[in-house]
Amino acid sequence: MAKTNPGRFFEDYQLGQTIEHAVPRTVSGGERALYHALYPARHALYSSDAFAQASGLPGSPIDDLAAFHVIFGKTVPDVSLNAVANLGYAEGRWHLPVYAGDTLRSTSEVIGLKQNSNGKTGVVYVRTRGLNQRDETVMDYVRWVMVRKRDIDAPAPETVVPTLSKSIAASDLVIPQGLTFADYNFTLAGEPHRLSDYTIGEQIDHVDGVTIEEAEHMIATRLWQNTAKVHFDATFRPDGQRLIYGGHVISMARALSFNGLANAQMIVGLNAGAHANPCFSGDTVKAWSEVLDIAETSAPGVGAIRLRLVATKGGAPFVLRGEDGKYDPNVLLDLDYWALMPL
Repeated sequence: MAKTNPGRFFEDYQLGQTIEHAVPRTVSGGERALYHALYPARHALYSSDAFAQASGLPGSPIDDLAAFHVIFGKTVPDVSLNAVANLGYAEGRWHLPVYAGDTLRSTSEVIGLKQNSNGKTGVVYVRTRGLNQRDETVMDYVRWVMVRKRDIDAPAPETVVPTLSKSIAASDLVIPQGLTFADYNFTLAGEPHRLSDYTIGEQIDHVDGVTIEEAEHMIATRLWQNTAKVHFDATFRPDGQRLIYGGHVISMARALSFNGLANAQMIVGLNAGAHANPCFSGDTVKAWSEVLDIAETSAPGVGAIRLRLVATKGGAPFVLRGEDGKYDPNVLLDLDYWALMPL
């Protein structure tokens, strides 16, 4: 009997199937240090225990996206090991901060299936929950991924495409217990801009760029234990290139957004996301943002800002789609998220 695991193929998924993902992971300060080494991440709440404690938290949490990457990485051997591409995200919410010493695991439910017209691949929709050692939900989100078929003659399943919310209502965002920006230190945070300084429709060019390196991508992919073959094995693509992990692009763009959005501290909602075009080693990632919405919260001095974060590999800023409605070929990422910011 074979003891190795080739991963699931499209015909292996069933609607309503629950998958408990293997190998829980205890996170530590090492994750924070490596995250900040890989990306130019400088948001104060994630850099300083003292700043976090002044904001009502027990200490500085692990970066929200680092927690997301750990939870996501657990799912890869079961959901996207044989993926062609990770297509999108929706309905993501961070429920609890993650601190050094927390142990994270993941579980997913298959909520949709759709075979593609070529008969060789299909799209699998899953809702994933990340839990800590107390079985508390740290975050949950929906993603959909294109997966190869093992047998192209296998019958297509009944098509079920889930109806997903276009965005999370500000009232449904979870504000960490105790969080307050009543005595927020704008000098230490790095910029003076508060929520009231931003207007809906405003666009921000984050100016800086980072050229993606093969070695850094490989460290990041291994750090999050993402085993998807397209990120490691160049023979899985006809062009012989290893696809840069989409989470690497997300974190790079978020870190670049510090310049202009230094006070968009905690990510609490993921409304939508698409990896518009592939990213490869040698591409230079730049980013721009658009303010989509602004809201107050129940926490002292804390507001919520909804942002579109766009990562590009060239071209002029603020270009998203062409006249045909398709993403501009220079656009790598289109991410719609909520962050918490001082009023």
